[in-house]
Amino acid sequence: MVLDPGKLTAHVPSSRAMAHRNPPSQGKVTVTVDEYSSNPTQAFTHYNINQSRFQPPHVHMVEPIPYDAPKPSGHTRFVCVSDTHSRTDGIQMPYGDVLLHTGDFTELGLPSEVKKFNDWLGSLPYEFKVVIAGNHELTFDKDFMAELVKQDYYRFPSVSKLRPEDFDDVQALLSNCTYLQDSEVTVKGFRIYGAPWTPWFNGWGFNLPRGQSLLDKWNQVPEGIDVLMTHGPPLGFRDWVPKELQRVGCVELLNTVQQRVRPKLHAFGGIHEGYGIMTDGCTTFINSSTCTASFQPTNPPIVFDLPNP
Repeated sequence: MVLDPGKLTAHVPSSRAMAHRNPPSQGKVTVTVDEYSSNPTQAFTHYNINQSRFQPPHVHMVEPIPYDAPKPSGHTRFVCVSDTHSRTDGIQMPYGDVLLHTGDFTELGLPSEVKKFNDWLGSLPYEFKVVIAGNHELTFDKDFMAELVKQDYYRFPSVSKLRPEDFDDVQALLSNCTYLQDSEVTVKGFRIYGAPWTPWFNGWGFNLPRGQSLLDKWNQVPEGIDVLMTHGPPLGFRDWVPKELQRVGCVELLNTVQQRVRPKLHAFGGIHEGYGIMTDGCTTFINSSTCTASFQPTNPPIVFDLPNP
């Protein structure tokens, strides 16, 4: 893990009333593989019909607060961005205290791309900057890189040409932030946990099969986490892909967030079409994908205030 200061925020209007420490779950909660795990669209339909799980009053859309809204006294302002894909030059960054970048900051995880991203981080004024990888950070996934030689060489030719010494310590290139990978850091009293894993999608980095393999990763998230950073969304929260008419969020991640961890903020990206904010009254869910479905970096960062612990 690379430790270094950096700062950004995330902001939501009606969220202030819900931004208190989440009540602890009653007793020890064990999340198991959902019976609809392999088909998130079916899972969404089932739980909506039988439990209204994704409808008001259980969930609500949230409008982001304007950047010039004053930060309330005794609060920390988080700035959320994701899926910048080496397209950071034109992004207007708002005022804030803590920057959260939830992955896909490169196209392929090439060292040159990582260095460019790190330089951008270094230019930002935020006190703290916390970053996780996404499925495009191929070189950060050691298992993926080990298997790449067995795959079609021409799929990722620029990555395949890298020598092991070029990427063995690629995380160290992120000297202007705290990098999290199945790990946590405490920032200004907030416990922040980050994990890069997403359901399998065309064999990119940090892809795992739905079900037990992903649940094993989510089971590593400690209880008492205030801010959860994942690359992809949970089921039902900013995970709709209109072109495919499908929900693609992780069912086990949803159940982990709602039934066991119950963070104040769950920040993610991954699904460019899902940009926006929702809440279930306990956790605020922010998909801050900067790039659109056509990879245009036009979605602005989202700022969010949390009362200090």
